[in-house]
Amino acid sequence: MSLFGLPKWIAPHLFKNKKFQDLTSQEISALKNSISFFKEETPDVSVVIPAWNEENNIYRTLSSISASSTKYKVELVVINNNSTDGTQNVLDNLGVINYMQREQGTPFARQMGLDLAKGKYHLCADSDTFYPPDWIDCMVEPMVKNEGITGVYGNYAFIPPQENGRFGLWVYEKMARVMIEIRKKNREYLNVYGFNMGFITEVGRTTGGFKVSGSRIYANIVGSDYENEAEDGRMALNLKKAGNLKMVTSSKATVYTSPRRLLDDGSITNAFINRVKRQLKAIRNYLSK
Repeated sequence: MSLFGLPKWIAPHLFKNKKFQDLTSQEISALKNSISFFKEETPDVSVVIPAWNEENNIYRTLSSISASSTKYKVELVVINNNSTDGTQNVLDNLGVINYMQREQGTPFARQMGLDLAKGKYHLCADSDTFYPPDWIDCMVEPMVKNEGITGVYGNYAFIPPQENGRFGLWVYEKMARVMIEIRKKNREYLNVYGFNMGFITEVGRTTGGFKVSGSRIYANIVGSDYENEAEDGRMALNLKKAGNLKMVTSSKATVYTSPRRLLDDGSITNAFINRVKRQLKAIRNYLSK
């Protein structure tokens, strides 16, 4: 999580100042070819991405994942959650395995992905996030080595908006890292986010899946509702019924995601202040059993 800039591996996947319609035929062909290696019929790992109206983001995510260096057989699957823009056109043009989920909300999309996944291990990704080349192997490794680990989660950092530096985001990330450590003992499920988590597929299915009361909407909807129960946290609690969670701390598993939900507060500074206030109020609960 660098103070000064982004890691070099991100650069080929940024497609700066380009919407999907601006890509050349050569760029689309290269992307399609890379993705074709992640269509295993009998995969070890399923990487599943829910998407709602992500026409001009998801191809970047797919580009980063399809550049993975992995020893595992992988299927890359997108669940189109009733998009009304050109998301389906992007998926069709790139030849991505995809399914339509008409019931709106991230829990329904993630649950469909879980129901259809073929891999022994299930990795959750998001359509506005970039994944480093070793992410798949780093996330799967703890579960392969220790059957008592039923789920994993990793670090994250933010990509600054164009013409902005990373200083404010870096400070926010440092604060978030402190809170992760505080929550680990009694509220670890609050550390688990759907854009960088994984689990043993069958354990995820048999302990309750992503089913929650209510349904959250997507981060690209301004004012996205955080009040409803989170499906990623619910999955984390379910996984703990059968084993332990493991945080993957390697920088090789740190994903870089959009700060757009932070910017709903008007600025990074406002987001930082508002979240510090909320976290300070919650610390007593984090420390209690």
